[in-house]
Amino acid sequence: MTDQLTEDTEATGRRRASFHPLEVSEVRRLTNDAIEVTFAVPPGLADEYDYIPGQYVALRAHVLDQDIRRSYSICAPPQRFEDGSSEIRVAIKKDLGGLFSTWANENLEPGVTLDVMSPAGAFISKHKMTALNDPSSIDTEEEHTFVAVAAGSGITPVIAIAKTVLAANENVRFDLIYANKAAMDVMFVEELADLKDKYPSRFALHHVLSREQRISPLLSGRVDAEKLTTLLNTVIHADDVDEWFLCGPFELVQLVRDTLSARGVEPEKVRFELFTTGTPTNLEGNIGRPVIEDDGKSFDIEFRLDGLSGVVKSPAAANETILNAALRVRPDVPFACAGGVCGTCRAKLVKGTVDMAENYALEPDELERGYVLTCQSRPTSDAVSVDFDA
Repeated sequence: MTDQLTEDTEATGRRRASFHPLEVSEVRRLTNDAIEVTFAVPPGLADEYDYIPGQYVALRAHVLDQDIRRSYSICAPPQRFEDGSSEIRVAIKKDLGGLFSTWANENLEPGVTLDVMSPAGAFISKHKMTALNDPSSIDTEEEHTFVAVAAGSGITPVIAIAKTVLAANENVRFDLIYANKAAMDVMFVEELADLKDKYPSRFALHHVLSREQRISPLLSGRVDAEKLTTLLNTVIHADDVDEWFLCGPFELVQLVRDTLSARGVEPEKVRFELFTTGTPTNLEGNIGRPVIEDDGKSFDIEFRLDGLSGVVKSPAAANETILNAALRVRPDVPFACAGGVCGTCRAKLVKGTVDMAENYALEPDELERGYVLTCQSRPTSDAVSVDFDA
């Protein structure tokens, strides 16, 4: 059994990320275009890869002469084996035109080694669920009702959370609305059926298929505002929920957030994670987008990482982010999605001011304490200093 994370990590699910090479021990086909990949974690690295259900890892690989990073949620509750080793399981769904996801689905097999980032992410329960590898320590004194709304591969972190809380607390009820195009697209279909069989009175699963007709019209078609409202009014005890988990494309997650807000649900009860914002990034692999230096105005960017300080000048005309500038002189600066979604690149703003274009990852209390997403932040003062170690 390992020690719990620090108080800050327990509260936010965040810690400094680092990559280690891990070997693939198993690849399991989930659907025609999705696989579950298991990475073996040796005893010496097991503490580095402890995680809270709902977190993710970033994978790094060299694909078609490009260094690619992609983030994937962990899809199983944490466990430690007798020899001190552990494992990380992620699901990778092939995206149309997705370079990494296509490569992974076609090439990953046992024995392949990838760089895997230590777990990160704040899509975790605010209830006591942070005694890593010890889910039995979750508060079992009170009844808790959790509801999740997921679409497609958004089920990945949700199934890890559901398995953990249902196993740990006999007073937990978990309702899941799971949207897919068709039955053949449903990931973890057997595991979800097993959860229904194991917890028939405590786990309710509502499959919604947009391109297949189900017996109930309510469970057929796209989840729009009208259908969502009907689901919340009929099949979900929406007014007595301790915590909501939303994971999927931006449009669905925002629809549910807006609907819950209109119903008076407190924001702190709603946890959400996005696939992507759909915003393209200009980062080129691990080195940052090249910029043209000129004699015009420039910003002085200082950053601290792993106890070392770095300084880089950023031409104002380049309009580059702090992350991009830092990557030009330190390729090991942490990032994963570069779209304001995952939070891997967060740092504390120590000096100066910035403009942060998007934020789908930082909690309100983190913003109050001065944290920014460096992939979305551009200097607005002559000098800026950020601390990745904070």
